Amino acid sequence: MSLGRRLGFYVHVPFCSVRCGYCDFNTYTATELGGGGSQREYAGWAIAEVESTAGLLGGRSVDTVFFGGGTPTQLPADDLVRILDAIRRTHGVAGDVEVTTEANPDSVTPESLQRLREGGFNRISFGMQSAVPHVLALLERTHDPERIPDVVAWARAAAFEQVSLDLIYGSPGESAADWQVSLDTALACAPDHVSAYSLIVEEGTALGRRVRRGEVPMPDEDDLADKYVQADEALRAAGLEWYEVSNWARDEAARCRHNLGYWRSDDWWGIGPGAHSHVAGRRWWNVKHPRAYAERLAAGDSPMAEEEYVDAEAQLMERVMLELRLREGMAADVLPEPSLIRGPVDSGLLERIGDRLVLTDAGRLLADGVVRDLLP
Repeated sequence: MSLGRRLGFYVHVPFCSVRCGYCDFNTYTATELGGGGSQREYAGWAIAEVESTAGLLGGRSVDTVFFGGGTPTQLPADDLVRILDAIRRTHGVAGDVEVTTEANPDSVTPESLQRLREGGFNRISFGMQSAVPHVLALLERTHDPERIPDVVAWARAAAFEQVSLDLIYGSPGESAADWQVSLDTALACAPDHVSAYSLIVEEGTALGRRVRRGEVPMPDEDDLADKYVQADEALRAAGLEWYEVSNWARDEAARCRHNLGYWRSDDWWGIGPGAHSHVAGRRWWNVKHPRAYAERLAAGDSPMAEEEYVDAEAQLMERVMLELRLREGMAADVLPEPSLIRGPVDSGLLERIGDRLVLTDAGRLLADGVVRDLLP
């Protein structure tokens, strides 16, 4: 097994207080768990999985750790620190390790943030989504938008090195003015990093069912494009530059190194139910339900559900899909048919800078189409 890439750990915490209407992630509320996989016991099972990885990574230290979900901060801060300590104890971490947790604004307190920071977390990403009450209501988000400046201030007071805000645009009924309110509110908090994602209506979600019944309209592609441009202009004017199609940072140090590892096809090990891993071309994923996950570990078995090896064709497709989204672009010699570059370049969607292919501003709006054009 070749182990020359950077290594990250992802810890999936599958709990939420309520299920948001647009969410299709592997998450559960307390009433959905059916008597198993309790939040109270979860840290112990995650630690057991971490400890089961001892000796499997060739003595490599961990460069990044990312707690996602779900809502990781549904767990007590002490539990999150215990899981991080297990990773540190089992594998060791780099001296400049980046440790991120996602959080909902209504799931933290000044005290919990202080405990996380003392325990080694140095980056936090708040799920703000919107500052407009009727947009939050449609998304079934439960936090008070007026709490956003407070939680950012608490994170600053706790000495988090980087604070990020996540936004969603394009919700049915969201006007350009509404979106500007959200952008202005986020920027007034002076975040180090902002992620802005268009709303995607997924099958099987509450929002998907509402769209199918005709209760709310499907997001409009032209509206989404307009709001992306609106976000890019506002964020750039505030000193944040894009480094990935949906992500902006104040400087290079504020970029999310863990997510860069995904986009650059580095190695990562996923902990928790449904978590995916990728090490040296092998990919696997755990059983999805917290109860099944806990039962596997209690029996001394691996929680892995399935695995696969990424062949050359899939590697090429993933490199083009992921690396092209980065501001640094991708190496031109990755493509087996260089002639495919001509169309997107002539259309003003792609430019060649030295030996790299980089999306133009117009190309970012049509990134998926550019990827299709580049693949044979």
